Amino acid sequence: MSSRGGKKKICKTSRSTKAGVIFPVGRMLRYIKRGLPKYRIGVGAPVYMAAVLEYLTAEILELAGNAARDNKKGRVTPRHILLAIANDEELHQLLKGVTIAAGGVLPNIHPELLSKKRGSKAKLEAIVTPPPPTKKSKSVNKAAVKKLGTKKSSRVKRRAAMAKAGTDGSTTAGGPADGFTVLSSKSLFLGQKLNLIHSQITNLAAFDVEGVINPTNADFDLKNDLGSALEKIGGKEFAEAVLDLRKSNGPLEVAGAAMTSGYGLPAKFVIHCNSPGWGSDKCEEMLDKTVKNCLTLADEKKLKSVAFPSIGSGRNGFPKQTAAQLILKAISSYFVTTMSSSIKTVYFVLFDSESIGIYVQEMAKLDAN
Repeated sequence: MSSRGGKKKICKTSRSTKAGVIFPVGRMLRYIKRGLPKYRIGVGAPVYMAAVLEYLTAEILELAGNAARDNKKGRVTPRHILLAIANDEELHQLLKGVTIAAGGVLPNIHPELLSKKRGSKAKLEAIVTPPPPTKKSKSVNKAAVKKLGTKKSSRVKRRAAMAKAGTDGSTTAGGPADGFTVLSSKSLFLGQKLNLIHSQITNLAAFDVEGVINPTNADFDLKNDLGSALEKIGGKEFAEAVLDLRKSNGPLEVAGAAMTSGYGLPAKFVIHCNSPGWGSDKCEEMLDKTVKNCLTLADEKKLKSVAFPSIGSGRNGFPKQTAAQLILKAISSYFVTTMSSSIKTVYFVLFDSESIGIYVQEMAKLDAN
């Protein structure tokens, strides 16, 4: 009782405070009743709705803040909110029918618009590296020059025929030994180039790559074809670096990735990854994680280019079609979720005609978004 004999004023606790949320529970109940006047509304319905909306708002604001920070801005704008939603797969699916005013659009150029010839459809590029220049002698024999030109033109024609045969999925044996052929090219979300190359993965000097992916196992063995070739080119220092990594790192977990210097290799670094086997637990999810871990390591070292072999097929047992779909999708989604990256070019280096045909087909389906 107060001194005047009246009742003591009691402060009521709001339902939002009781539920531990910021969004107003009472207002949510009012909106639900207004939208569904014929239904009985439970006590927990507005609380649940307030909690869900609060979580979604916090998630979008966090991602939009990251986008603003990456663009060196101190204020979140509608553009940052659009980028935050578009770069998150779940939020993009939830809000795919929502238009954000002044948010702009995602950067995307349709492949057909990049064609050099007007009105022509996008075709596979075939770029053959020229042979290294030779020193000119003072006395030149005209007959020798004519003969050399005939050999050179026949060599170029033979390489173009091999590239065409590989694209058509034929079983042509052999490939470019002293150069490489770009069979297909795709622009990714942040402007990176994904190039499909017909060459040997060990021919690193030809396409000037800074990092090469080496599929291995938990013990960092170099007993497979690619590992043995890298060890042969890299020399004793490279083999010792892999041995030291094995001792310091311990067993490499599935989907894990670790890096060593290239030493004798033309590439600066070699990224060793332990990709999963087909039929293992969550093998598709783990293959996606393997690819993204390799790209993350490359970004940490500020590499501008990386070269991938087909890390899922082969001894891992993945069907080539499935491996191609998963790996290409993982590369594309990595650059969608990463606001900034040092990587400018991703090479996919293949040699057998069957894999080339599959990857050309899957790259044609790949959406740059």
